[in-house]
Amino acid sequence: MPIDQHGDAILDGVSIRSLPKVSLHDHLDGGVRPATIIELADEIGLDVPESDADDLADWFADKSDSGSLVEYLKTFDLTIAVMQTREGLTRVAREFVEDLAADGVIYGEVRWAPEQHLTRGLSLDEVVAAVQEGIEEGEDAAESRGHDIRVGQLISSMRHTDRSLEIARLAVDWRTRGAVGFDIAGPEDGFPPSRLREAFDYLASEFFPATVHAGEAAGLDSIRSALIDGRALRLGHGVRIAEDLEVVSRAGEEVLVQFGDLARWVRDREIPLELSPSSNLQTGAIERWGTTLEDHPFDLLYQLGFAVTVNVDNRTMSRTSLTRELALLAETFEYGLDDLEAFQLNAAAGAFLPVEEREELIDLIADGFDA
Repeated sequence: MPIDQHGDAILDGVSIRSLPKVSLHDHLDGGVRPATIIELADEIGLDVPESDADDLADWFADKSDSGSLVEYLKTFDLTIAVMQTREGLTRVAREFVEDLAADGVIYGEVRWAPEQHLTRGLSLDEVVAAVQEGIEEGEDAAESRGHDIRVGQLISSMRHTDRSLEIARLAVDWRTRGAVGFDIAGPEDGFPPSRLREAFDYLASEFFPATVHAGEAAGLDSIRSALIDGRALRLGHGVRIAEDLEVVSRAGEEVLVQFGDLARWVRDREIPLELSPSSNLQTGAIERWGTTLEDHPFDLLYQLGFAVTVNVDNRTMSRTSLTRELALLAETFEYGLDDLEAFQLNAAAGAFLPVEEREELIDLIADGFDA
């Protein structure tokens, strides 16, 4: 399916970009415009590997396509470096929301780790306030262009540091001012959610929702810990839950699959999987099954009834958009508009919003696809 110069694609005569979408797994420091990186770097005297925006976009895509999450994460050193001032954080957040709106997103959750943005003297509260200011500016800018969008913050703690309880308290403190949930990010393998159990116990005592990166660079034990220790209501990526599925037989298009207990629990409880197809290829998360999108277990999980959602993870690193990810899946697995709608409804149902607002979101999606 060709994607035009504006990032759009046509499915069944309909612009995918025009369809209402929900974005659940989208990193703030992974969605900075290359041109903005260059301008902000110039303001603080930071060297960048490329001085042209298109060339810098190519640099990110090349460096990110490593087959390793650890190597992939190294590209964030540059984006985080230009997000250390109030002005830089606010601008990046504003443009982030504007880019979501331009891609047809009507509800988004942006995840980021405040503890990584303190090198120029800002406090944790100040960096969260700066990002919230940018989000609200972006929402207002989108509204002025006729597009309603709401974006909530997922406050993340780095899983390899010792600030998780402090960050969890920060997230709860901001729950009525823009924060909608908690996440842990960073190197997954070797840093299980059980290591941050005190923070997750605190969040549970405050009835504050968490999504946990699990099942990307580590396997089933990581997912199990996310559910038990992290009380995760969603799984960040979670693609390796497919390791708990055994294909017993194939007969044409009929596939008989035996579920492990963990996979059955995730499927039967409709725990959303925040799948990010392009990113999963880049980081090697699906290497057990292959190296192309056709090998991704996305379709198997979908056909088996898992609550699959489609996400970008990091738009800059993967040089992608939600429209592009949906178009790639539609082309690869021959999906139609009904399938794309199902993915958005799954995401809406899993959003960290009150049930009444989730129902409103579901209605907006249904109306948009019907139209």
